Amino acid sequence: MSAKGDSVPKSKSVIWAYVLWLFGGIFGVHHFYLRRDRHAFVWWTTLGGFGIGWLGEIFRIPRYVRDANEDPDHMKELMARMAQNKKPPFSMNRFTGMLMVGYSWGQMMMYAVPPDELWGINFRYLNHLIPLAAALGVWTVGNIGREKGSLKWPLVAAYVSYRIRYYIYDETIWFTLMVLAAALVFDTFSKEWRKPPEKKRHVIKRVAILSVCACLYLSLWVSYLYFHGNITDSDGNEVPIYEALEHFFSSPWWLDAKQCLYDTYRYAQHHGWYEVWKQIIELSDPHGEQNAYKVLGLGPEASQQEITSRWRRLSRENHPDKVKEESLRRAAQERFMEIQQAYEILSNSKHRRNRRNKKDNSDKQQPTPKHEEM
Repeated sequence: MSAKGDSVPKSKSVIWAYVLWLFGGIFGVHHFYLRRDRHAFVWWTTLGGFGIGWLGEIFRIPRYVRDANEDPDHMKELMARMAQNKKPPFSMNRFTGMLMVGYSWGQMMMYAVPPDELWGINFRYLNHLIPLAAALGVWTVGNIGREKGSLKWPLVAAYVSYRIRYYIYDETIWFTLMVLAAALVFDTFSKEWRKPPEKKRHVIKRVAILSVCACLYLSLWVSYLYFHGNITDSDGNEVPIYEALEHFFSSPWWLDAKQCLYDTYRYAQHHGWYEVWKQIIELSDPHGEQNAYKVLGLGPEASQQEITSRWRRLSRENHPDKVKEESLRRAAQERFMEIQQAYEILSNSKHRRNRRNKKDNSDKQQPTPKHEEM
């Protein structure tokens, strides 16, 4: 495969398409596999066409695969339809998809606009991007597969009908009329057949384009949650997310965490990041020594004799046979096993450390060989 594109594309498998549809269909994974990137992005933003579209594809996937493979019989049928119809015939599924996606994207754009001034700036002028988002939704669905169309006409229709909001104050009505006008104009004036197949792009370029689109869409979600979302405190009161975040960055917890990160950075500047990593490993207690000392009630400076003496005493005091009540026996058994495990961990640790120290001492005491004089 060349770096410029899929010069010799492999045939797509119906089985793989169904597997991807089943496990990642609501995110459009199977459409990406079939090189239907617009369809994949629409499915990702709407979670499989709001679930309904994903279920309905169970019978359409074989046709998608034949189209991706440019199956001769499928292409012959397609050419016959193109010859019979000057423009693609009306499809209720596609038209409904244009309405739903256009409405959804337009709503996201509207809710992403800050309702109040931010940093002394009124961002209400961004509401003029609502018709653009709605028209883009209509246009994207209209350009899926073997059909295409220009963005110009649905964009003009969306902006013209957007003026209805100044006469009809019900948001649901004017928004529906705006999206409906954009979809009707696209279906009437823009829609045409995609006769030359789309240029096949390299998978890296496809991923890059989809990533940029995904970032733009996620930014709308982040803006919506930040300016319109609420969280509930322990008293049951709702607090706007932007206020909660402002207070979070001035909270004692965040200030302590920030100071801790700063101290760690300063320590690393003087001692190196490897020393920081060693301290993190020690504090994480990978061998369970710190907890074992806590269970036996001893400190890290305790000798092996002290550990053994404390283990014997605690084992006698907490032996399960001393507990007569059946309801308390289980807790006694767990405590007894905890003591045994702590003793085993500390004994092994002491043994391992003593063996390493003896080895280091023996290496130091070995005489260095003298060089023979020439």
